[in-house]
Amino acid sequence: MRSKHIILLLLFIPSMVWAQKGKEKIIQSLDNKQEHYASIAQQIWEFAEPGYLEDKSSALLQSELTKAGFTIEKGVAGIPTAFVASYGSGQPIIGILGEFDALPGLSQEAFAPERKIITAGAPGHGCGHNLFGTGSMAAAIETKEWLINNKKSGTIRYYGTPAEEAGDAKVFMVRAGLFDDVDAVITWHAGDKNNAGPNTNLATKSGVIKFYGIAAHAAGAPERGRSALDGVEAMNSMVNLMREHTTEPTRIHYVILKGGEASNVVPAYAEVEYLVRHRSREEVRNLWNRVVKCAEGAAHGTETKVEVEVQGGTFDRLPNEALSRAMHKNLEIVGGVKYDAAETAFAEKLRLSFGSSGVPISSAAQIQPFGYSHTNASADTGDVSWVVPTGGMTAATYVPGTPGHSWQAVACTGSSIGHKGMMVAAKTLTLTAMDLFTDSNLLEASKKEFAEKRGPGFKYESLVGDIPPPLDIRKAK
Repeated sequence: MRSKHIILLLLFIPSMVWAQKGKEKIIQSLDNKQEHYASIAQQIWEFAEPGYLEDKSSALLQSELTKAGFTIEKGVAGIPTAFVASYGSGQPIIGILGEFDALPGLSQEAFAPERKIITAGAPGHGCGHNLFGTGSMAAAIETKEWLINNKKSGTIRYYGTPAEEAGDAKVFMVRAGLFDDVDAVITWHAGDKNNAGPNTNLATKSGVIKFYGIAAHAAGAPERGRSALDGVEAMNSMVNLMREHTTEPTRIHYVILKGGEASNVVPAYAEVEYLVRHRSREEVRNLWNRVVKCAEGAAHGTETKVEVEVQGGTFDRLPNEALSRAMHKNLEIVGGVKYDAAETAFAEKLRLSFGSSGVPISSAAQIQPFGYSHTNASADTGDVSWVVPTGGMTAATYVPGTPGHSWQAVACTGSSIGHKGMMVAAKTLTLTAMDLFTDSNLLEASKKEFAEKRGPGFKYESLVGDIPPPLDIRKAK
């Protein structure tokens, strides 16, 4: 019996060494291509196109993937800037997600440790999606090369997913069945740390509530008017009273989009945007229905009319520990982000702009311990995670302590710090894709865990119902 174990061990050790050398080769290959991918990420950073308007960014990524031998399906799910790039055939089918939309109003010079606006009011990549889209593309192309060189069968897919910020494009892509035949999805996001532990977030639902009143002279004939703005304000008051009677961790956000044209005219039209969040998507449905009741009550009390237009909604993220453990092991092989002298000086100055976070700059080079975590943020990757086993990670593309959606993040995502973090993600995703193509046990474990966590009889029903993607922004353009 002992000799049998020794023989098995002797057979196993060479395969381990071969796998390790294969991964080292991938890391070196991507290191050699860092300058190329950094230039693509920088182009997308300069385009800085908001959700559903990412025509140049989407076209650039599609062009690179086409040159690499991928077949492109454009305009999927009825979204002009969404696409799917595929290479190979048969199973397994491994998907990699890539985003590329920017945030409004965050124009900022790259690698500048103080506020320096390039164009007032213009967008900026404050969430690092220029890096996200490019790093994922690098991983897809490198995985394709590995499949060819090692004569492996299977399919690698890159999902070009626009409008994550206030657009929820992945929801419409999931609803269109674009992930139905996929065995596993791997993804990442920009951040201020390197972390591949399984994590969850909040489900959401959002929309615009429109009130219609009757215009009148506010001084000469106010009794003849019915203020649409009164409807909005009454609704807001009722929702704010409702907060006391909600479960934790409820989050309700709103902003008045339109409130009238002049103070001496009773507003005939007003609208308010609402966003509700909770860990439970069923509780999100319940909260949204209560918000709608507040709107209806406000309209009744102010003698106005109200319309509710749902615009978005995302599931909470379903973690997959099997995929996360594999990704964590690969992240440890790759390592974190090491700063040179210029980057360290920039980081030290940038931190002065948002105060000490207690997180040392050196943590960018470290890998966070494996463990479950939760964030009160939200993302449309949640819907993907409920229809296919999904593993994700963050890479240190920001100076440690940098808040997301900030000008400081924009300064980082257009810098060498961002590019280095992007390549950490590209390498980790590629190595994880390799594992998924070669280790059937990993795929089986992730699928078994996925099925157990979803539970029997699960059927995907999006929180947005059958509404079309919100493409009004393109019409306005």
